[in-house]
Amino acid sequence: MPITEQNAATWRADLPRETDVIVIGGGVIGVCTALYLRRAGRRVLLLEKGRIAGEQSGRNWGWIRQQGRDPDELPVMIGANRLWKELARQTNVDIGLKTGGVTYLARSAKQLARFEAWLPFARAHGVDTRLLSAAETAELVPGMSGGFAGALHTASDMRAEPWRAVPALAEIAAREGVVIAEDCAVRVLDIAAGRVAGVVTEAGRVAAPVVVLAGGAWSSLFLRNHDVHIPQLSVRATVASTTPLPEVASGGVADHRISFRYRADGGYSLAAGGFHELFLGWDAFRALPKFLAQLRADPFGTRFLPAAPRGYPDAWGTPRRWSADEAGPFEALRVLNPAANAGQLRALKREFAALFPGMPEFELSHAWAGMIDTMPDVVPVVDHIAALPGLILGTGMSGHGFGIGPGMGKILAALATGTPPGHDLTRFRLSRFMDGTRMDPGPAL
Repeated sequence: MPITEQNAATWRADLPRETDVIVIGGGVIGVCTALYLRRAGRRVLLLEKGRIAGEQSGRNWGWIRQQGRDPDELPVMIGANRLWKELARQTNVDIGLKTGGVTYLARSAKQLARFEAWLPFARAHGVDTRLLSAAETAELVPGMSGGFAGALHTASDMRAEPWRAVPALAEIAAREGVVIAEDCAVRVLDIAAGRVAGVVTEAGRVAAPVVVLAGGAWSSLFLRNHDVHIPQLSVRATVASTTPLPEVASGGVADHRISFRYRADGGYSLAAGGFHELFLGWDAFRALPKFLAQLRADPFGTRFLPAAPRGYPDAWGTPRRWSADEAGPFEALRVLNPAANAGQLRALKREFAALFPGMPEFELSHAWAGMIDTMPDVVPVVDHIAALPGLILGTGMSGHGFGIGPGMGKILAALATGTPPGHDLTRFRLSRFMDGTRMDPGPAL
């Protein structure tokens, strides 16, 4: 189940006085970045204000999907699929990695045509995505009520249990020499002569010429204190797990009403297919112009709430400025652990039962929510920060960071070591928000 502040900290290393690279953030992006930096021969310190995988990296659906990716993400994701298989063999625990496929259900011919329009991207990269007929869909996912026009299916896509997987990756990193410190918030960057010289943490200063920020939902707040502004918002998504049920599909399945995947414990993880909630705050209003294209494309996919809980990154009362010698917002709230939406939980149970009328009676065994860091064009920022030489940013994974985590971690490690990243990162540059680039969510599904 999702990790919270109530879970005991696993890594409490003493901080070195200096190191080669500091990674801020213990989610899947930060952990993978640290691991691949260490494998590149660098001394690495990974700092996490709360718990490894305590936030969205341990709360997501557990999908590892190539299907429906933005075309610029797809090559990175194909590589990530291979990396997941390698890493799963190196862990000391079963992370639940299974190849079960991902299936998007189409309720109309119009929706099926939209799915079909994505197929050229899959074909261009040799991904085994295909369009299924109504009969093939019913055969692949038996027992569904109602008629589906067909589906989009990628058999090579995978799943894993995120709250097991990311700590297991951190264990690999620690075993190979990454120094990991939980309960250790970075307050500010240490800047000398106009460039990064390290960080100041709640436990003291650590020198390093390179810092990678993989702070998820907290990245914008951290950067704002250094006068770097990114239009990043965070939305709440509710998830539930069921008591054990028969397996009707071995991978992830979704339509616009509900998404589900089979779990290692015999139940299902359930989530709303295209629904999330935005807590309004200062950043929401500042970033609104950049998000207009996304809002027009999906005007009913977001519910707006007047205020975030106290201490959240964009809560009205959260400090936007603080100094190195005072406790900042990262120490005030160690783990973002939002409450699940009770109405959504009732709807999830009702929708899943209606979709499978022959399914035995079941209950929701657990429920949780996570805060998804999202960008206006629904792709991340993976880039050097020109205003702060020595700082590299990997954030805004927009709800699909878990699966792509090893691939993006490897790219960020390459940026930090000055080696070729192996991918075209133009679409992920930070300057797109300032140079007049149109905010286009692209053809992703």
